[in-house]
Amino acid sequence: MNKKGLLLIGHGSRLQYNKELIVSTAEMMDGLTDKYLIKYCFMENSVPTVPEVLDAMREEDLELLAVVPLFLAKGIHVLRDIPSLLGLESGSCRGVFKLADGREIPVVYAEPIGIDPLLAELMLKNADRAIATHL
Repeated sequence: MNKKGLLLIGHGSRLQYNKELIVSTAEMMDGLTDKYLIKYCFMENSVPTVPEVLDAMREEDLELLAVVPLFLAKGIHVLRDIPSLLGLESGSCRGVFKLADGREIPVVYAEPIGIDPLLAELMLKNADRAIATHL
């Protein structure tokens, strides 16, 4: 059964909370849909790494791989490092991902969170929570 793969990539940190945030987000995403095989990984300081999970994804029976960076904005990891690990040409958001059985499937690379009304709502919620908690 072919399925779409979704790889959520976090920055990684020596602090455990960063890893928990990425893992919990991937688990919540998985609970919201069954159309993706959702995995997570990290650019640095945490495991599993991007190459490790890409290798594992090659073993899956996928029809497509969507790679989603859990980053707020474009920086070196989003613009250069992740595309390089995916084998994408500079500036490209689409390429080919080779599975272990030799099949080639499309890989698409999503934008970081960026400017989004949901982010504004979340920041207002955080401000309200801080005022309610600390005043």
